[in-house]
Amino acid sequence: MQGAYDRLRVHVFASWRDVVRAANTRIARKHRRGAAMREARKRFYREMLGCHQRHQELVLTFRL
Repeated sequence: MQGAYDRLRVHVFASWRDVVRAANTRIARKHRRGAAMREARKRFYREMLGCHQRHQELVLTFRL
């Protein structure tokens, strides 16, 4: 999932909403609203937010 996060092209200090919006554009249009894919979407968003948080912690740790 790290590669998918890198392709979102979101700044490391962007808000969680910006990350979710960018991730939403990466999901196929037919899967954005289908009830059958709801759990997969939630899992995808959570993983993207987790990657974003790890990147923020890395930057704050090393003051990049």
